[in-house]
Amino acid sequence: MKLKLFISGVILFLTFFSYAENNRSLSSEDAQLYFISPSDGEVLKSPFKVRFGLSNMGVAPAGVDVKNTGHHHLLIDAQKLPELDKALPSDEVHIHYGGGQTEVILDLVQGKHSLQLILGDKYHIPHNPPVISKKIFITIK
Repeated sequence: MKLKLFISGVILFLTFFSYAENNRSLSSEDAQLYFISPSDGEVLKSPFKVRFGLSNMGVAPAGVDVKNTGHHHLLIDAQKLPELDKALPSDEVHIHYGGGQTEVILDLVQGKHSLQLILGDKYHIPHNPPVISKKIFITIK
């Protein structure tokens, strides 16, 4: 009986995420995602503040279903973009700000780093079309 319940739960979970991934939220045509700070090429001392900027869309926490909104995901030293039709991964490279945060204090090791933002919908899935910032590079001294 417990195995049947477990299998039913897994099927329900997979069905939900399959539905979510195939019904991506639409983005505003003129949405722009960018860094307020730091600036591309800036040399910084760690820890430092990163401020996210978004225009022509709004910020809402994960799980909140409001048209033309999403929440930030910060990519740190990502070699490539993740799959843009699936929920964004959550690991040391792909940082979720599902609470609707618009800034963070980062503490990175010395050296050159890349930063990039992707807006995710209520399910952490990039919008259609995706709203992605330009990749910037910073140096920590």
